[in-house]
Amino acid sequence: MNFKPLYDRIAVKPIEQDEKTSGGIIIPDTAKEKPMKGKVVAVGSGHRQEDGKVLPLEVKVGDVVIYGKWAGTELKIDGHDLMVMKESDIMGIIVQ
Repeated sequence: MNFKPLYDRIAVKPIEQDEKTSGGIIIPDTAKEKPMKGKVVAVGSGHRQEDGKVLPLEVKVGDVVIYGKWAGTELKIDGHDLMVMKESDIMGIIVQ
C-alpha cells in the first residue's frame, strides 16, 4: 500500500464483527454496528510539540486497537478500506 500518514495520524484496517451471535443467530447487514476494532497498517512520524520536538507514537504497525465509534475518516486506498485517525482517537491496544 502506498500511503503514509502524517504527524500523529495512523491508518487502521477495520476488523469486521462476526455475522453470527454466539447463539447462532445471523446478523443482517442493516443491523451490524460500525467496527470499533482494527489493525494498524501505517503510522505517522509522531506528534510535533510547540518547541519543534517530535514525540514518537505509542502504537506501531501490526497492533490491534480499539477506537471510538465515530473516530477517524473512512478512505479506500489501493482497494483497501481504511480508517485514518489521530492517535488520541484510540482507546487502547489489545495485548495478545
